[in-house]
Amino acid sequence: MLGESVNGPTAGRWPVSAGLRSARTAQGWSQERLVREIEQYAKRHVTDVASTASLRVYVSEWENGKRTISDRYATVLRQLLGVTDAELRSGPPSIASPTADGYDDLLSRIDSAHSVGESMVKAFNDQTELLRTMDRQMGAAGLVDQMTGHLAALEDALNFAVLPSARRPVALALAGASTLAAWQAIDSGAIERAWKHYELAKRAAHDAAAPMYLAHAMGEQAYVLCEAGRPALGLELVRDAQHTLGQAGSARLRAWLYAAEAELCAHAGMPDDCRRALDAAMASIPPGAEDRDPDMASIFLNGGHLARWRGNVLGLLGDADAVSSLYGALEVVDPTFVRAQAGLHTDLAQAHLARAEYDDANTHLRKARLLASRTGSVRQRRRVDLLSERL
Repeated sequence: MLGESVNGPTAGRWPVSAGLRSARTAQGWSQERLVREIEQYAKRHVTDVASTASLRVYVSEWENGKRTISDRYATVLRQLLGVTDAELRSGPPSIASPTADGYDDLLSRIDSAHSVGESMVKAFNDQTELLRTMDRQMGAAGLVDQMTGHLAALEDALNFAVLPSARRPVALALAGASTLAAWQAIDSGAIERAWKHYELAKRAAHDAAAPMYLAHAMGEQAYVLCEAGRPALGLELVRDAQHTLGQAGSARLRAWLYAAEAELCAHAGMPDDCRRALDAAMASIPPGAEDRDPDMASIFLNGGHLARWRGNVLGLLGDADAVSSLYGALEVVDPTFVRAQAGLHTDLAQAHLARAEYDDANTHLRKARLLASRTGSVRQRRRVDLLSERL
Protein backbone atom coordinates (compact mmCIF):
# COMPACT_ATOMS: atom_id res chain seq x y z
CA MET A 1 0.00 0.00 0.00
CA LEU A 2 1.05 3.56 -0.64
CA GLY A 3 1.41 5.06 2.82
CA GLU A 4 2.07 8.60 3.97
CA SER A 5 4.87 10.40 5.70
CA VAL A 6 4.91 10.88 9.44
CA ASN A 7 3.52 14.04 10.96
CA GLY A 8 5.52 17.24 10.60
CA PRO A 9 7.35 18.81 7.67
CA THR A 10 9.81 16.74 5.69
CA ALA A 11 12.33 17.66 3.02
CA GLY A 12 10.59 19.07 -0.06
CA ARG A 13 7.14 18.97 1.61
CA TRP A 14 5.10 21.30 3.80
CA PRO A 15 1.81 21.10 5.72
CA VAL A 16 -1.43 21.65 3.89
CA SER A 17 -4.61 23.17 5.29
CA ALA A 18 -6.66 25.77 3.40
CA GLY A 19 -5.28 24.85 -0.04
CA LEU A 20 -6.61 21.30 -0.14
CA ARG A 21 -9.82 22.18 1.66
CA SER A 22 -10.58 25.02 -0.76
CA ALA A 23 -9.91 22.85 -3.79
CA ARG A 24 -12.11 20.07 -2.42
CA THR A 25 -15.03 22.33 -1.55
CA ALA A 26 -14.76 24.07 -4.95
CA GLN A 27 -15.54 20.68 -6.49
CA GLY A 28 -18.50 20.31 -4.12
CA TRP A 29 -16.93 17.19 -2.56
CA SER A 30 -17.05 16.02 1.02
CA GLN A 31 -13.95 14.46 2.58
CA GLU A 32 -15.58 11.06 2.08
CA ARG A 33 -16.11 11.81 -1.63
CA LEU A 34 -12.44 12.77 -1.96
CA VAL A 35 -11.43 9.45 -0.41
CA ARG A 36 -13.58 7.59 -2.96
CA GLU A 37 -12.13 9.63 -5.82
CA ILE A 38 -8.58 8.78 -4.69
CA GLU A 39 -9.47 5.09 -4.60
CA GLN A 40 -11.10 5.21 -8.05
CA TYR A 41 -8.07 7.06 -9.45
CA ALA A 42 -5.82 4.33 -8.05
CA LYS A 43 -7.91 1.63 -9.75
CA ARG A 44 -7.88 3.44 -13.10
CA HIS A 45 -4.12 3.98 -12.99
CA VAL A 46 -3.23 0.63 -11.38
CA THR A 47 -1.43 2.14 -8.42
CA ASP A 48 -1.54 1.46 -4.69
CA VAL A 49 -3.01 3.77 -2.09
CA ALA A 50 -3.63 3.36 1.62
CA SER A 51 -6.74 1.65 2.99
CA THR A 52 -10.05 3.51 3.11
CA ALA A 53 -9.75 4.03 6.87
CA SER A 54 -6.23 5.40 6.52
CA LEU A 55 -7.21 7.70 3.66
CA ARG A 56 -9.97 9.18 5.79
CA VAL A 57 -7.41 10.01 8.46
CA TYR A 58 -4.96 11.38 5.87
CA VAL A 59 -7.51 13.73 4.29
CA SER A 60 -8.55 15.10 7.65
CA GLU A 61 -4.96 15.58 8.82
CA TRP A 62 -3.83 17.07 5.49
CA GLU A 63 -6.54 19.70 5.73
CA ASN A 64 -5.79 20.45 9.38
CA GLY A 65 -2.07 20.81 8.77
CA LYS A 66 -1.22 17.80 10.94
CA ARG A 67 0.25 15.70 8.15
CA THR A 68 2.25 16.48 5.05
CA ILE A 69 1.30 15.30 1.58
CA SER A 70 3.82 13.08 -0.14
CA ASP A 71 4.72 13.88 -3.72
CA ARG A 72 2.87 10.79 -4.99
CA TYR A 73 -0.37 11.74 -3.25
CA ALA A 74 0.07 15.35 -4.37
CA THR A 75 0.20 14.13 -7.98
CA VAL A 76 -3.09 12.26 -7.50
CA LEU A 77 -4.77 15.24 -5.81
CA ARG A 78 -3.67 17.70 -8.47
CA GLN A 79 -5.18 15.53 -11.20
CA LEU A 80 -8.43 15.04 -9.29
CA LEU A 81 -8.92 18.63 -8.16
CA GLY A 82 -7.47 20.54 -11.11
CA VAL A 83 -5.09 22.68 -9.07
CA THR A 84 -1.41 23.55 -9.20
CA ASP A 85 1.04 22.40 -6.59
CA ALA A 86 1.23 25.91 -5.13
CA GLU A 87 -2.57 26.02 -4.81
CA LEU A 88 -2.72 22.56 -3.27
CA ARG A 89 -0.05 23.21 -0.64
CA SER A 90 -0.27 26.03 1.85
CA GLY A 91 3.44 26.99 1.83
CA PRO A 92 5.91 28.02 -0.86
CA PRO A 93 8.29 25.54 -2.46
CA SER A 94 11.86 25.54 -1.33
CA ILE A 95 14.14 28.02 -3.06
CA ALA A 96 17.46 26.86 -4.42
CA SER A 97 20.53 28.49 -2.94
CA PRO A 98 22.06 31.07 -5.28
CA THR A 99 25.42 30.36 -6.81
CA ALA A 100 28.37 32.64 -6.15
CA ASP A 101 28.63 33.66 -9.79
CA GLY A 102 25.53 33.51 -11.97
CA TYR A 103 26.99 34.77 -15.24
CA ASP A 104 27.74 31.32 -16.63
CA ASP A 105 24.19 30.18 -15.95
CA LEU A 106 22.76 33.40 -17.43
CA LEU A 107 24.76 33.08 -20.64
CA SER A 108 23.84 29.42 -20.92
CA ARG A 109 20.14 30.27 -20.73
CA ILE A 110 20.51 33.13 -23.20
CA ASP A 111 22.26 30.76 -25.61
CA SER A 112 19.47 28.21 -25.16
CA ALA A 113 16.81 30.83 -25.85
CA HIS A 114 18.71 32.04 -28.91
CA SER A 115 18.55 28.51 -30.31
CA VAL A 116 14.73 28.51 -30.23
CA GLY A 117 13.89 28.53 -33.92
CA GLU A 118 10.77 28.12 -36.03
CA SER A 119 10.58 24.39 -35.38
CA MET A 120 10.68 24.88 -31.60
CA VAL A 121 8.02 27.61 -31.71
CA LYS A 122 5.87 25.29 -33.83
CA ALA A 123 6.36 22.59 -31.20
CA PHE A 124 5.21 25.03 -28.52
CA ASN A 125 2.11 25.93 -30.54
CA ASP A 126 1.37 22.28 -31.30
CA GLN A 127 1.51 21.54 -27.57
CA THR A 128 -0.93 24.38 -26.89
CA GLU A 129 -3.27 23.01 -29.54
CA LEU A 130 -3.08 19.52 -28.05
CA LEU A 131 -3.92 20.90 -24.60
CA ARG A 132 -6.80 22.87 -26.12
CA THR A 133 -8.22 19.72 -27.74
CA MET A 134 -7.87 17.69 -24.55
CA ASP A 135 -9.49 20.50 -22.57
CA ARG A 136 -12.61 20.76 -24.70
CA GLN A 137 -13.09 16.98 -24.72
CA MET A 138 -12.11 16.04 -21.15
CA GLY A 139 -11.98 19.29 -19.19
CA ALA A 140 -9.18 21.23 -17.57
CA ALA A 141 -8.88 19.50 -14.21
CA GLY A 142 -6.43 16.81 -15.33
CA LEU A 143 -4.26 19.18 -17.38
CA VAL A 144 -2.94 21.49 -14.67
CA ASP A 145 0.51 19.92 -14.44
CA GLN A 146 0.98 19.83 -18.22
CA MET A 147 -0.18 23.43 -18.65
CA THR A 148 1.97 24.68 -15.77
CA GLY A 149 5.05 23.06 -17.29
CA HIS A 150 4.16 24.34 -20.76
CA LEU A 151 3.84 27.94 -19.59
CA ALA A 152 7.06 27.68 -17.58
CA ALA A 153 8.97 26.54 -20.67
CA LEU A 154 7.53 29.35 -22.77
CA GLU A 155 8.24 31.99 -20.12
CA ASP A 156 11.80 30.73 -19.76
CA ALA A 157 12.34 30.93 -23.51
CA LEU A 158 10.94 34.47 -23.62
CA ASN A 159 12.74 35.77 -20.53
CA PHE A 160 16.13 34.91 -21.99
CA ALA A 161 15.48 35.79 -25.63
CA VAL A 162 17.42 39.02 -26.26
CA LEU A 163 16.64 40.26 -29.76
CA PRO A 164 13.13 41.24 -30.95
CA SER A 165 13.29 38.80 -33.86
CA ALA A 166 13.68 35.96 -31.36
CA ARG A 167 11.23 37.32 -28.80
CA ARG A 168 8.16 37.99 -30.98
CA PRO A 169 7.27 34.42 -32.06
CA VAL A 170 7.83 33.10 -28.53
CA ALA A 171 5.74 35.96 -27.06
CA LEU A 172 2.91 35.15 -29.48
CA ALA A 173 3.00 31.50 -28.44
CA LEU A 174 3.00 32.50 -24.76
CA ALA A 175 0.07 34.90 -25.24
CA GLY A 176 -2.05 32.16 -26.81
CA ALA A 177 -1.09 29.53 -24.24
CA SER A 178 -1.63 31.87 -21.28
CA THR A 179 -5.09 32.85 -22.47
CA LEU A 180 -6.02 29.18 -22.76
CA ALA A 181 -4.59 28.48 -19.31
CA ALA A 182 -6.60 31.37 -17.87
CA TRP A 183 -9.89 30.09 -19.29
CA GLN A 184 -9.10 26.63 -17.95
CA ALA A 185 -8.47 28.16 -14.53
CA ILE A 186 -11.86 29.95 -14.64
CA ASP A 187 -13.50 26.63 -15.49
CA SER A 188 -11.74 25.01 -12.52
CA GLY A 189 -12.80 27.78 -10.15
CA ALA A 190 -9.21 29.06 -9.67
CA ILE A 191 -10.00 32.75 -10.16
CA GLU A 192 -6.75 34.26 -8.87
CA ARG A 193 -4.74 31.94 -11.12
CA ALA A 194 -6.94 32.92 -14.07
CA TRP A 195 -6.39 36.63 -13.46
CA LYS A 196 -2.61 36.18 -13.30
CA HIS A 197 -2.60 34.15 -16.51
CA TYR A 198 -4.54 36.91 -18.30
CA GLU A 199 -2.06 39.49 -17.09
CA LEU A 200 0.76 37.30 -18.41
CA ALA A 201 -1.07 36.92 -21.74
CA LYS A 202 -1.47 40.69 -22.06
CA ARG A 203 2.19 41.33 -21.31
CA ALA A 204 3.22 38.73 -23.87
CA ALA A 205 0.85 40.23 -26.47
CA HIS A 206 2.32 43.68 -25.81
CA ASP A 207 5.81 42.22 -26.22
CA ALA A 208 4.78 40.65 -29.52
CA ALA A 209 3.03 43.85 -30.71
CA ALA A 210 -0.03 41.68 -31.38
CA PRO A 211 -3.29 43.65 -30.87
CA MET A 212 -5.47 40.65 -31.74
CA TYR A 213 -3.99 38.54 -28.97
CA LEU A 214 -4.15 41.48 -26.56
CA ALA A 215 -7.81 42.19 -27.38
CA HIS A 216 -8.75 38.53 -26.96
CA ALA A 217 -7.06 38.30 -23.55
CA MET A 218 -8.79 41.51 -22.44
CA GLY A 219 -12.16 40.24 -23.65
CA GLU A 220 -11.87 36.97 -21.76
CA GLN A 221 -10.54 38.70 -18.64
CA ALA A 222 -13.75 40.73 -18.56
CA TYR A 223 -15.60 37.54 -17.64
CA VAL A 224 -13.62 37.31 -14.41
CA LEU A 225 -14.92 40.75 -13.50
CA CYS A 226 -18.47 39.84 -14.51
CA GLU A 227 -18.52 36.66 -12.45
CA ALA A 228 -17.05 38.59 -9.52
CA GLY A 229 -20.14 40.82 -9.62
CA ARG A 230 -18.71 43.74 -11.63
CA PRO A 231 -20.32 43.38 -15.09
CA ALA A 232 -20.17 47.14 -15.79
CA LEU A 233 -16.40 47.16 -15.26
CA GLY A 234 -16.10 44.04 -17.42
CA LEU A 235 -18.11 45.78 -20.14
CA GLU A 236 -15.68 48.70 -20.09
CA LEU A 237 -12.80 46.26 -20.54
CA VAL A 238 -14.51 44.54 -23.50
CA ARG A 239 -15.12 47.89 -25.20
CA ASP A 240 -11.50 48.84 -24.60
CA ALA A 241 -10.53 45.53 -26.22
CA GLN A 242 -12.63 46.47 -29.27
CA HIS A 243 -10.79 49.78 -29.46
CA THR A 244 -7.47 47.93 -29.16
CA LEU A 245 -8.41 45.65 -32.06
CA GLY A 246 -9.65 48.42 -34.32
CA GLN A 247 -10.83 47.61 -37.83
CA ALA A 248 -7.70 45.82 -39.04
CA GLY A 249 -8.12 42.62 -37.02
CA SER A 250 -9.91 39.36 -37.68
CA ALA A 251 -13.62 39.64 -38.50
CA ARG A 252 -14.21 36.49 -36.45
CA LEU A 253 -12.50 38.03 -33.42
CA ARG A 254 -14.52 41.24 -33.92
CA ALA A 255 -17.72 39.16 -33.88
CA TRP A 256 -16.50 37.41 -30.73
CA LEU A 257 -15.92 40.75 -29.00
CA TYR A 258 -19.35 42.05 -30.00
CA ALA A 259 -20.96 38.88 -28.61
CA ALA A 260 -18.97 39.26 -25.39
CA GLU A 261 -20.13 42.88 -25.21
CA ALA A 262 -23.74 41.74 -25.62
CA GLU A 263 -23.42 39.22 -22.80
CA LEU A 264 -21.84 41.77 -20.46
CA CYS A 265 -24.58 44.28 -21.36
CA ALA A 266 -27.21 41.70 -20.44
CA HIS A 267 -25.58 41.14 -17.06
CA ALA A 268 -25.28 44.91 -16.55
CA GLY A 269 -29.00 45.46 -17.24
CA MET A 270 -28.56 47.25 -20.59
CA PRO A 271 -30.97 45.43 -22.97
CA ASP A 272 -30.88 47.96 -25.82
CA ASP A 273 -27.07 48.01 -25.95
CA CYS A 274 -27.16 44.22 -25.69
CA ARG A 275 -29.35 43.82 -28.77
CA ARG A 276 -27.27 46.29 -30.78
CA ALA A 277 -24.11 44.32 -29.93
CA LEU A 278 -25.79 41.03 -30.90
CA ASP A 279 -26.76 42.50 -34.27
CA ALA A 280 -23.18 43.71 -34.78
CA ALA A 281 -21.86 40.23 -33.95
CA MET A 282 -24.20 38.57 -36.47
CA ALA A 283 -23.19 41.13 -39.11
CA SER A 284 -19.46 40.54 -38.48
CA ILE A 285 -19.24 36.75 -38.42
CA PRO A 286 -17.79 35.32 -41.67
CA PRO A 287 -20.14 32.98 -43.58
CA GLY A 288 -19.68 29.23 -43.71
CA ALA A 289 -18.99 26.39 -41.29
CA GLU A 290 -15.31 27.23 -40.69
CA ASP A 291 -14.84 28.27 -37.06
CA ARG A 292 -11.17 29.28 -36.88
CA ASP A 293 -8.90 31.91 -38.37
CA PRO A 294 -5.29 31.17 -39.34
CA ASP A 295 -4.20 34.30 -37.45
CA MET A 296 -6.32 33.65 -34.35
CA ALA A 297 -6.30 29.94 -33.56
CA SER A 298 -7.66 30.42 -30.06
CA ILE A 299 -11.06 31.62 -31.33
CA PHE A 300 -13.73 29.00 -32.14
CA LEU A 301 -16.69 30.83 -33.67
CA ASN A 302 -19.00 30.37 -36.64
CA GLY A 303 -22.68 31.00 -37.26
CA GLY A 304 -23.73 27.92 -35.28
CA HIS A 305 -21.62 28.82 -32.27
CA LEU A 306 -22.87 32.38 -32.41
CA ALA A 307 -26.49 31.15 -32.48
CA ARG A 308 -25.86 29.33 -29.20
CA TRP A 309 -24.25 32.43 -27.74
CA ARG A 310 -27.15 34.58 -28.92
CA GLY A 311 -29.59 32.18 -27.27
CA ASN A 312 -27.67 32.39 -24.02
CA VAL A 313 -27.74 36.19 -24.07
CA LEU A 314 -31.42 36.34 -25.01
CA GLY A 315 -32.10 33.96 -22.14
CA LEU A 316 -30.41 36.40 -19.76
CA LEU A 317 -32.82 39.05 -21.03
CA GLY A 318 -35.82 36.73 -20.65
CA ASP A 319 -36.48 36.92 -24.39
CA ALA A 320 -38.96 34.44 -25.87
CA ASP A 321 -36.64 33.77 -28.84
CA ALA A 322 -33.98 32.25 -26.62
CA VAL A 323 -35.33 28.69 -26.65
CA SER A 324 -35.54 28.42 -30.44
CA SER A 325 -32.04 29.87 -30.86
CA LEU A 326 -30.59 27.42 -28.36
CA TYR A 327 -32.29 24.36 -29.83
CA GLY A 328 -30.98 25.37 -33.24
CA ALA A 329 -27.47 25.53 -31.78
CA LEU A 330 -27.92 22.14 -30.08
CA GLU A 331 -28.58 20.51 -33.45
CA VAL A 332 -25.20 21.61 -34.86
CA VAL A 333 -22.91 21.60 -31.81
CA ASP A 334 -19.65 19.70 -32.29
CA PRO A 335 -19.94 16.51 -30.18
CA THR A 336 -16.28 16.80 -29.16
CA PHE A 337 -17.00 20.14 -27.44
CA VAL A 338 -18.15 18.51 -24.20
CA ARG A 339 -17.91 21.64 -22.07
CA ALA A 340 -19.79 23.64 -24.72
CA GLN A 341 -22.56 21.03 -24.66
CA ALA A 342 -22.78 21.37 -20.88
CA GLY A 343 -23.09 25.13 -21.27
CA LEU A 344 -25.73 24.75 -23.97
CA HIS A 345 -27.92 22.49 -21.82
CA THR A 346 -27.48 24.92 -18.91
CA ASP A 347 -28.53 27.80 -21.17
CA LEU A 348 -31.62 25.85 -22.26
CA ALA A 349 -32.52 25.14 -18.64
CA GLN A 350 -32.22 28.84 -17.89
CA ALA A 351 -34.42 29.77 -20.86
CA HIS A 352 -37.08 27.19 -19.91
CA LEU A 353 -37.09 28.43 -16.31
CA ALA A 354 -37.76 31.96 -17.57
CA ARG A 355 -40.88 30.53 -19.27
CA ALA A 356 -41.87 28.50 -16.17
CA GLU A 357 -41.35 25.25 -18.14
CA TYR A 358 -39.95 23.36 -15.18
CA ASP A 359 -39.97 19.79 -16.53
CA ASP A 360 -37.98 20.82 -19.60
CA ALA A 361 -35.61 22.85 -17.44
CA ASN A 362 -35.03 19.87 -15.15
CA THR A 363 -34.28 17.59 -18.12
CA HIS A 364 -31.56 19.92 -19.40
CA LEU A 365 -30.12 20.48 -15.93
CA ARG A 366 -29.64 16.73 -15.49
CA LYS A 367 -27.79 16.53 -18.82
CA ALA A 368 -25.72 19.60 -17.98
CA ARG A 369 -24.73 18.19 -14.60
CA LEU A 370 -23.55 14.93 -16.16
CA LEU A 371 -21.48 16.73 -18.78
CA ALA A 372 -20.03 19.16 -16.23
CA SER A 373 -18.99 16.20 -14.08
CA ARG A 374 -17.23 14.62 -17.06
CA THR A 375 -15.09 17.72 -17.55
CA GLY A 376 -14.70 18.62 -13.86
CA SER A 377 -16.07 22.09 -14.60
CA VAL A 378 -16.57 23.96 -11.34
CA ARG A 379 -17.94 26.94 -13.26
CA GLN A 380 -20.65 24.99 -15.08
CA ARG A 381 -21.55 23.00 -11.97
CA ARG A 382 -22.01 26.25 -10.06
CA ARG A 383 -24.41 27.49 -12.76
CA VAL A 384 -26.33 24.20 -12.62
CA ASP A 385 -26.61 24.37 -8.82
CA LEU A 386 -27.88 27.96 -8.89
CA LEU A 387 -30.51 27.14 -11.52
CA SER A 388 -31.54 23.95 -9.68
CA GLU A 389 -32.43 26.05 -6.65
CA ARG A 390 -35.11 27.75 -8.78
CA LEU A 391 -36.95 24.51 -9.59
